[in-house]
Amino acid sequence: KLVVISPNDPDAMNLYVTECGQMNLPYLYDPSQQIVRMNAEDIRRGVEGAYALYVNEYEYQLLQKHTGFSQENILNIVSFLVVTLGADGAKIFAEGKEFYVPAFPVDNIIDPTGVGDAFRGGFLRGYEMGFSWELCGKIGSLSAAYCLEQNGTQAHHYSIEEFISRFQDYYGEDKNLQQLKK
Repeated sequence: KLVVISPNDPDAMNLYVTECGQMNLPYLYDPSQQIVRMNAEDIRRGVEGAYALYVNEYEYQLLQKHTGFSQENILNIVSFLVVTLGADGAKIFAEGKEFYVPAFPVDNIIDPTGVGDAFRGGFLRGYEMGFSWELCGKIGSLSAAYCLEQNGTQAHHYSIEEFISRFQDYYGEDKNLQQLKK
């Protein structure tokens, strides 16, 4: 339903943008750390064709600087924008509104590597399920917390039941979460 173009070889990323355009496939554009390796025109083309944009706060500033796009320009192009803010949570811009989701509290931060990817994965799972923007962000935030608590980008693990229980302990009951079991 939604192609994710995430950071890898810049030439490959540009090819994915072209292919998605040719095949009329919507994509989420996440140029991430490759922004510094890509030229402004390629970044601009990636954003202009994107269904959604996903960046962290620093990357967002760089993207705007390199492309000359203001936030207003970007919001007129994409259907939704997610800007992660590290320990300060995330902002989601969609449907003409801004939604703020605080970072899920973590007792012991071990390794921040891969946290943005974990957030994106959780967020997109909620998006795929048709959840509200805020619930998508909360799922992403808890997914990121699991990653922060482990060493390495893919060392974290949890069952759906553990995830739902931890979610509800902090955020409270949400009947939509039971759909994650399907």
